Amino acid sequence: GTSRQIPQTIIIGVRKGGTRALLEMLDIHPNIVVAATEVHFFDWDENYVKGIDWYRSLMPFSYGNQITIEKTPGYFTSPQAPERIHDMNSSIKLLLILRDPTERVISDYTQVYYNRVESHKPVQLFEDIVIKNGVLNTKYKAIQRSLYDVHMEKWLKHFSLDQIHIVDGNTLIKDPLPELQKVERFLNLPSRIMSSNFYFNQTKGFYCIRSDGRERCLHESKGRPHPLVNSTVLEQLYSYFREHNAKFYRMVNHSFDWH
Repeated sequence: GTSRQIPQTIIIGVRKGGTRALLEMLDIHPNIVVAATEVHFFDWDENYVKGIDWYRSLMPFSYGNQITIEKTPGYFTSPQAPERIHDMNSSIKLLLILRDPTERVISDYTQVYYNRVESHKPVQLFEDIVIKNGVLNTKYKAIQRSLYDVHMEKWLKHFSLDQIHIVDGNTLIKDPLPELQKVERFLNLPSRIMSSNFYFNQTKGFYCIRSDGRERCLHESKGRPHPLVNSTVLEQLYSYFREHNAKFYRMVNHSFDWH
C-alpha cells in the first residue's frame, strides 16, 4: 500500500543553517517520510533535465497519510529553483531554516576548511578570505549566501509568504521542541513530536534524538568548533549584514535575534 510520491514539502535551505538537524528531527513524526540524500533536482541543470519521474524515483516509499519531505540547502540561493518548484506544484509548502548570517558565514568557512584539511589541500585563515585589501570581501560566496533578503525576493515572486515557514536555526539547536511544533502546525499534522524525543548530549553540546527505542546524534561533521574570529572582522560582518537583515525582517514580517 505504499508508493513513491513527489514531495509535498521541501526544505529549501539555507546551507549551514541546520537543514540536516531539522530533517532528522521531523523524521521522528509518523506522518513524515524523508529523502535520504540531498537531491539537487531544482538547482542543478544536469539533474533537472532528467525529469520529474527521475526525481520521484529518489523519494522514499510512503503511505497515503504521510508527507514526503526532501531537503537541498542549495535551493534557497539558486536563481532557477523557485520557478522550477512552482512549475511542479504551485501550492507546495516550503521550509526555510535560517540562523544569524555572520555565524552562517563562519560555519560555511569551517565546513570548507575541514574538507580541505581532510583532502590535504592548502587552507586559508578566515580573515584572509573575508578581508581583501583592508575591506570586506563581499564577493566571497559564503557572504553572498547570507544575504537572505536578496534570495527571499526571488522566492516571493513565485510563492506567497504563507507557503514559506521560517524555522529559527539558532533556537532549534538550543530548544528544538517549540520550533518543531510550529512546523507540525504549518504542515497541518497532529502533534506527535515530544520533549522525550530529545536528550542533551554534554559531549557534543547539543540535542540528540530518541525515537523507536533508538538514540542517535547528528553526524560528527555537525557542530564542529568554529575558529576564533578577530573582533574587528566580526564587527565588519555585523555591520554589513545589518541593513540586509532589517530588509529581510520587513519582507517576512518577523524579527530574529541576529547581530
